[in-house]
Amino acid sequence: MLKKLFISLLASFALMTAAFAAVDLNTANQAQLESLTGIGPAKAKDIIDYRTKNGPFKSTEDIMKVPGIKEGTYAKIKGEISVGGKAAAPAAPAKADKVVKASAADKAAKASAPAKK
Repeated sequence: MLKKLFISLLASFALMTAAFAAVDLNTANQAQLESLTGIGPAKAKDIIDYRTKNGPFKSTEDIMKVPGIKEGTYAKIKGEISVGGKAAAPAAPAKADKVVKASAADKAAKASAPAKK
């Protein structure tokens, strides 16, 4: 019984991993492209036609050169696509605008706290 449960969990994990794999724009077929968010049969065909005519994509951003695919579509699919196994770079974390300084009350509380041994 436990063995069957383990095998089921392992199979589920393998399927989930495959589902989250990035679609390579340079090797994807029609069905793989259609699995992308917001990409239907017509756009998938346009991507394949563009790739056939212009050669392989050099970066994921190049998909915006395909007629009908703009920044909005790219924003939706950039986490789902790759070029030559390289996925789009994640967005850089936001930097803090300013450093918060300790207030006088915080400094006084720290000064009056008993010393740690």
